[in-house]
Parts: sequence; C-alpha cells; structure tokens
Amino acid sequence: MNERVKVYDEKMQKAYKYLTDDLAAVRAGRANPHVLDRIRVDYYGTPTPIAQVGNVTVPEARMIQIAPWDKTLVKEINKAILASDIGITPSDDGSIIRLVFPELTEDRRKQLAKEIRKKGEDAKVAVRNIRRDGNDAIKKLKGSEVSEDEISDLEDELQKITEDYCKKVDKAVEEKTKEIMEI
Repeated sequence: MNERVKVYDEKMQKAYKYLTDDLAAVRAGRANPHVLDRIRVDYYGTPTPIAQVGNVTVPEARMIQIAPWDKTLVKEINKAILASDIGITPSDDGSIIRLVFPELTEDRRKQLAKEIRKKGEDAKVAVRNIRRDGNDAIKKLKGSEVSEDEISDLEDELQKITEDYCKKVDKAVEEKTKEIMEI
C-alpha cells in the first residue's frame, strides 16, 4: 500500500472500529457485557469502567451479574447504571448486582434494526468523507514530481479501500440486524 494512501486507510479503519464498538453496545435481548463498556463509576474520584471495579459475568442468557471487588461500590454502580442509557433497572443483594434483560418486542426489534442501519449509513458517510479528503490531497499533487499515472493509481487504490470498508460496514450492520431480529 502506498504511504500517501495508508493515512486514509488508517482513518477509515478508525471509523469502522467506532461502528463495531457502537454496535457491540446495542442490546439484542441477550445479555451482552459490552453494553456496560461506556458506563463509568466514580471510584475514589476517578471515572472508571465497571469491568475494572468488579467481575462481570453472564450466568444466564438474559442476565448480567456484577460482583464488585469493593462492596462499598454497589450503590455507585447502581447509580451509574440508572443514569446510563441502557434502560435496565439493576437489582442487588448488597454485594452482587444483577441486570435482567427483558425479551424484546417486535416493535423494539424493528426500531433497533432501523437505528443500526442509520449507524451503518453514518459510518459509510464518514468513510466517503475520508475518501474525498484523500482525493483532494491526491489532486494537489498534480504538477509536482508525481506523474499523472501515479496520481490515477493512487485514486484507484483509495477507491478500492473505500469500497472494502463500505462492504465491511454493510456486513457488520447485516450481522447485528440479524442478531436483533432473532427470537
């Protein structure tokens, strides 16, 4: 891969990674510990991910269990989960927190599938914007020591990378939608 194009490939990789992380946080009726990834708990004045203050397990298909290493954090973790956007009310017995995921309704599944497609479309727009920036930079090379053929090759390579990332985005969206629509 040409060094001039590699920069844009890395930017597209970041856009794709952002999408996959975002999709991992979408709850699909099954317990997925990744829904907790964005939630931070106040741990001695420092916002800390839940996975770093306790043991997160999935004992059943629709339940996440959090066992904090420091039992005094139970209230803080409950508060952080309630303040988040995951829409689940935690229950605890003083030492272990349980999150029970309700079965998704057909309407909710369709709504989530629509949100997933929108996230995918946003990711493809980001990839295309990166391609546009790359093409602008390549066009500025005209009249310099770079030949017309090399410029054309760079544009073709950038287009191929863009198409690859768009296919990856489509595949990720399709897989997540299929997971959501599964009963």
